[in-house]
Amino acid sequence: MSASKVLFGCWLGLAAFSVATVSLGHAGGARALGLLVLLLALGKAWLIADGFMELRHAPRLWRGLLLGWPLAMTAGIWLTL
Repeated sequence: MSASKVLFGCWLGLAAFSVATVSLGHAGGARALGLLVLLLALGKAWLIADGFMELRHAPRLWRGLLLGWPLAMTAGIWLTL
């Protein structure tokens, strides 16, 4: 698959995740909806790291660090809710 198609697919995915996040945030403040918003944010972080930054084939350490930070932030936010 060409790079432009991958980037376009990532862009579409990010747009869909953003629309879903705003829709869930507007729906109400239930705790389960908060978890869904956080999971969507994790999905966006994964798309950015693997798609736009092209870290799919990077060393495991770099990829783990870049994907581990949003996971740690999500866990911290979830624990404070």
